[in-house]
Amino acid sequence: MSYPIDIAVKPEVTPFFDPETNTISYVVKDPSSSSCGVIDSVMDIDYAAGRISYKSADLIIAYVRRNGLQVDWLIETHAHADHLSAAPYIQQQLGGKLGIGEHIVTVQETFGEVFNEGTEFKRDGSQFDRLFKDGDTYSIGNITAFVMHTPGHTPACTTHVIGDAAFTGDTLFMPDAGTARADFPGGDARTFYRSVRKLLETLPPETRLFLCHDYGPDGREIRWETTVREERMHNIHVRDGVSENSFVKMREARDKTLSMPRLILPSLQVNTRAGHLPEPDKSGKTFLKVPINTL
Repeated sequence: MSYPIDIAVKPEVTPFFDPETNTISYVVKDPSSSSCGVIDSVMDIDYAAGRISYKSADLIIAYVRRNGLQVDWLIETHAHADHLSAAPYIQQQLGGKLGIGEHIVTVQETFGEVFNEGTEFKRDGSQFDRLFKDGDTYSIGNITAFVMHTPGHTPACTTHVIGDAAFTGDTLFMPDAGTARADFPGGDARTFYRSVRKLLETLPPETRLFLCHDYGPDGREIRWETTVREERMHNIHVRDGVSENSFVKMREARDKTLSMPRLILPSLQVNTRAGHLPEPDKSGKTFLKVPINTL
């Protein structure tokens, strides 16, 4: 696959860090116009109380309006298991098209069974405005962005390359944190390794990488930006010289020690619906399910 790489284009990237889920959302602006994209937004949830709110999304909306920006795209790098997407809420306020990788249909099928969803839950990706294939392009103002399919963490993971900036979702963490887990349904450590190496060996060394999560290992301050060069030299899990077999052995052993993410159950029910809550029942109440001894 040949990708239309153009690192001469340098979009303006503004991060929004959510400390409740350690998620970083981004507004990505075309420097030659007022157009922008919003990547991996967060809807707030008080899980114990069963209440949702939009404090995090409202910060993004206020920023866009304050700077007179136009939202062309709302991008989900994958169906997140650790936070709920606010994309429909932002779309309602600001417009733009909502896109995710085409393999979201695999995730929908898998978790449709996990949550015992009925036939009213569509498993064809139609909740999104566009399903991206590997190599697909789209425009943010005058910038041509492109999509790399980077599965392994989930089947639907994608990296979005916008000029010299690549938004990797959970495909990579900061070099001192390594990589995300690969043991969710549909995940695979060997596939994950190959996706990461494709990313690092395809993009130029100076490409800026913007990550979806950081947890500040060993108490360091939260960071979200690195480069392909830094990852290839220093990533503790997948730097140059780490073999596929050694990565798979490490990743599979490490994943067995990890607990499920705190918000995995509400997140996947919402994010497979493109950020929408399940339909209310006949009384008008909305419910999220808790499958027992399933994950």
